[in-house]
Amino acid sequence: MLAFAVLPAAVHPTAARADNPIVQNVYTADPAPLVYNGRVYLYTGHDEDGSNSSFVMKDWRVWSSADMVNWTDHGSPLSLATFSWASTDAWAGQAVERGGKFYWYVPVTARATGRMAIGVAVSDSPTGPFRDALGHPLIENSEIDPTVFIDDDGQAYLYWGNPNLWYVKLNADMTSYAGSPVQIPLTTEGFGTRTDNPDRPTLYEEAPWVYKRNGLYYMVYAARCCAEFIAYSTAPSPTGPWTYRGTVMPAQGNSFTNHPGIVDFQGNSYFFYHNGALPGGGGFTRSVAVEKFSYNADGTIPTINMTTTGAPQVGALDPYVRQEAETIAWGSGIETEWTSDGGMDVGWIDDGDYIKVKGVAFGAGASSYTARVASATSGGTVELRLGSPSGTVVGRCTVPNTGGWQTWTTVTCPVSGATGTQDLYLRFTGGSGYLFNMNWWQFTRAA
Repeated sequence: MLAFAVLPAAVHPTAARADNPIVQNVYTADPAPLVYNGRVYLYTGHDEDGSNSSFVMKDWRVWSSADMVNWTDHGSPLSLATFSWASTDAWAGQAVERGGKFYWYVPVTARATGRMAIGVAVSDSPTGPFRDALGHPLIENSEIDPTVFIDDDGQAYLYWGNPNLWYVKLNADMTSYAGSPVQIPLTTEGFGTRTDNPDRPTLYEEAPWVYKRNGLYYMVYAARCCAEFIAYSTAPSPTGPWTYRGTVMPAQGNSFTNHPGIVDFQGNSYFFYHNGALPGGGGFTRSVAVEKFSYNADGTIPTINMTTTGAPQVGALDPYVRQEAETIAWGSGIETEWTSDGGMDVGWIDDGDYIKVKGVAFGAGASSYTARVASATSGGTVELRLGSPSGTVVGRCTVPNTGGWQTWTTVTCPVSGATGTQDLYLRFTGGSGYLFNMNWWQFTRAA
């Protein structure tokens, strides 16, 4: 909780901008999207602040969205501490759903051997908490970046590897496998030609992502370090033979690595990746972003470039149902944390910080705004502005001292002029120091 936490070295964007990267208050990497029950769940790694010469990664994070622009922070339900046998390196993983359970495959360094190994965690919820499913590695051969694909016949495949590429058939329990791992031949026909490294004759580097579309199997991966670009190959079966198809995303974005994730959601296709676009960003402080794309008529993937615009919103956000404060399209200055009830709140709020919530459907109008807040200081004010952090004020809510950072109260204030579908900015004002925490908010529809 805020009252007891070590204050973070926060990532603080200083000006309003477009919606990529999709998370601004922490550095994120290695996106792995999962569509489930009408939402996109995004599983990411977490680069620690201030890392500038090595990967310092201790946990994984989960986010979700129903509209591709407002992302809810679900915190960190999985960390190195989840695996008693792991020591360091919470690197790129992927979560999949099967039979109502969620399996998260991640590479870590095994304490006993010092080698990279792949563990699997399981949960009954897409947002966790996750627990170690085995108590030991699922695979240990010093290679990384697991991805899992479940075919139409129910057979699941685990792929992974750098510098090699492997697969194994998972059993139905998703925590064991049949037979032995198979090394996929890295041929130039299958994975392109690399000319600058005789030890790596093909372009395949790491970060495979496998899926099926219209009977064709796609493998998208990071190619030719460094800096990496994203390439892909296709095959008539999940085990090959693979044919190299070309570039998906050129090397861009102030990061020498990249990592792909592709899903279809609400009739559209989306490509997730990471770059170093945030303040302080770079090869060891990365940020996840997303682009909408359309396949070519022949099923090939077009070249996708990084943008600051990001994906367009799917639908609109309903302000007349409870919205978590940590549902954010763009945030400036804020942080998130666990609450005393096990959820998340927005904290470390200073004067002038704000949250953007995109595409809020006020309709004919709102009459009031309610928020769940807590403060151990003199509190402050929530300014409800439309269009920008300095836009039209449609309401102001005063937050009092509640007696503690986790001592919650509900405040309500009148609203006037909030109509139509608009971007909502919650701008926070007050004195010096941290002002208050916010747990959730909700508007009331005008009669």
